Amino acid sequence: MDIVLHKITVRELTAGYQDKGDDGVVAYGGKLDVRPPFQREFVYNDKQRELVIDTLMKGHPLNIMYWAVREDGTYEIIDGQQRTISICQYVADDFSVKTRGSMLNFSVLQDDEQQKILDYELLVYFCEGSPSEKLEWFETINIAGETLNRQELLNATFAGAWLSDAKRYFSKSSGPAYNRGHNLLSGSANRQDYLATILRWISGGDIERYMNKHQGDPNANALKQYFEAVISWVNNTFKVYRSSMKGVEWGPLYDQYKDIVLDTDAIEQQISDLVEDGEVKSEKGIYHYILTGDERYLDLRAFDVKTKRKKYQEQGGICPVCQQHFDFSEMEGDHVIPWKDGGKTEEDNLMMLCKKDNRMKSGK
Repeated sequence: MDIVLHKITVRELTAGYQDKGDDGVVAYGGKLDVRPPFQREFVYNDKQRELVIDTLMKGHPLNIMYWAVREDGTYEIIDGQQRTISICQYVADDFSVKTRGSMLNFSVLQDDEQQKILDYELLVYFCEGSPSEKLEWFETINIAGETLNRQELLNATFAGAWLSDAKRYFSKSSGPAYNRGHNLLSGSANRQDYLATILRWISGGDIERYMNKHQGDPNANALKQYFEAVISWVNNTFKVYRSSMKGVEWGPLYDQYKDIVLDTDAIEQQISDLVEDGEVKSEKGIYHYILTGDERYLDLRAFDVKTKRKKYQEQGGICPVCQQHFDFSEMEGDHVIPWKDGGKTEEDNLMMLCKKDNRMKSGK
């Protein structure tokens, strides 16, 4: 990995600046991709970007920026997007800052004030290397402000037509994926949470490998079709929407049960009963339980320590299964009548078993 420090003037940086909306932002004579596919949308507020310009006007140092050198000799911003756009927008007269007591655009500043800003030297590290080296570097540099999350770092490494298409679909707060499934997906589309979720589902958890395999694809149609299939299956299988459905790991459930004919009316009745069951602590886990039958997803109510100590004393520390004596720490509380048979988490339905017998009994 080659990392070289350069001094870039604001004049050089803002030359050729263009904001093309969804098609990106360029600067530095058109050679700098200011908003490459892995970057988030512009998030600085008025106060933050005014502080950037105030720093330039006063000649104070601005944090170092990082640019990645592409194979064709152009550049993309790793860190510094928000500062760069703030500077370019100001020089382009997109906003004003308080100067000499008035809110002034760049174009109405005195000549010497303009020259001071244009001559300001930014410190920029040019970073060049293989995708794996770049990813390692992205993960270790001390990025000022709000850091890139894991998916944003992966986007930086596997940029291309496939990723651009995926981001248009999954990474916009008003985009197709948001409109189709925001009530089932947790997190933020802009911060790549939706994209990360779908990639995790389709890849079985190996997002990096999947992105590496498909980086050269011309589009992300397969990823979009998978997402649409998952959402359709959920909507068709679970007839009544509940807020607890948001954030469930739907992908793995779809993969396992999509070809099984399910009784959707019976499923809705089960869900309705479980929602009203005071023993069930995890409403979100109901959907996994309905399909898998695994009670652990329900996070059923457990006996409190005080009640278990009382029962331990009543039993004299004897496990009713093996008839051996154990210390309290060696025993666990269990339902006499299991929850699935109508048993409640109440003192008269509690027995203390040694850990071995309790786990054999429950199949743990």
